[in-house]
Amino acid sequence: MATPAKLGFIGLGAMGFPMASNLISKSAKGSQLFIYDVSEASMSRFAEKHPNSTVVCKSPAEVSSSADILFTMLPEGAHVKSVYLDPATGVLHDGMAAKILVDCSTIDVDTSLLVLDAVRQSKSHSGVSFFDAPVSGGTLGAEKGSITIMLGIAEQHDPVYPVLLPLLQLMGKHIVPCGKPGMGLTAKLCNNYCSGLIALATAEAMNIGIRSGMDPRLLARVFSSSTAQSTICDTWNPVPGVVPAAPSSHGYQGGFKVQLMAKDFGLAMQAAAKAEATTLLGPAGLDAYRKAAQDPNCYDRDSRVVFRYIGGDEKWQEKL
Repeated sequence: MATPAKLGFIGLGAMGFPMASNLISKSAKGSQLFIYDVSEASMSRFAEKHPNSTVVCKSPAEVSSSADILFTMLPEGAHVKSVYLDPATGVLHDGMAAKILVDCSTIDVDTSLLVLDAVRQSKSHSGVSFFDAPVSGGTLGAEKGSITIMLGIAEQHDPVYPVLLPLLQLMGKHIVPCGKPGMGLTAKLCNNYCSGLIALATAEAMNIGIRSGMDPRLLARVFSSSTAQSTICDTWNPVPGVVPAAPSSHGYQGGFKVQLMAKDFGLAMQAAAKAEATTLLGPAGLDAYRKAAQDPNCYDRDSRVVFRYIGGDEKWQEKL
């Protein structure tokens, strides 16, 4: 029988809430989850869902004081830096015992390595481990526990990996050790750069078909059995009514918000510049997502709303 664990989770947003929910609901009986979020409403909602295993905390420091293994899922690098390094309320406080800290946020690599250096350099944090572990799969994947987790760790060398793996498997289906610190984030940024361009290309191609008089459902079938096949087309299709469960078929509600894609795409472009990698499509893609994120008809909606941004016909079914 698995041993009950003292776990922590900071950041109960669109991704963090279902991830944390899967973590505690699938953990060994008797396990506790210490939670914190800037939104008291989110914490209350989570505690109501898991009343017998949740402890609501008043700060990141309180979470880290109570939990042995702690996960964070935060919007941006500035939030990660504050949550971990704030001298008054941060996760890294004096006198910390051995703990495992896992940041699942999608942020810039430099900020993640800054936190890692703070952990390694402080004598008061002896025995504390910190890992980058960004995720992919969107809110649907987070709810189903089917996300991919890209872990900045060397599987065959790190003694923490066997401890961490079973917990990550409670939240995700594919756990991919990416080699060393920062490489989980590198993999994630490369993934979002690629998926963002695929979504934009799919939206444009579907728009060409619709404007030429083709039923987009038939075009999607062609893509699915041809070289244009992708998860974007099959699961997250940007055209409303093609995939009933996709956010596009529900007013682009849910999913991965367009402003977050703009942020991640920008981080990927920064990584490309640092690596001196050529990005022929990158500037146009970044411009599209940034402008869509500023459009009131697209803001706060799933990133596949770029179909709407480029003037795609969302009422195509009325013309069949």
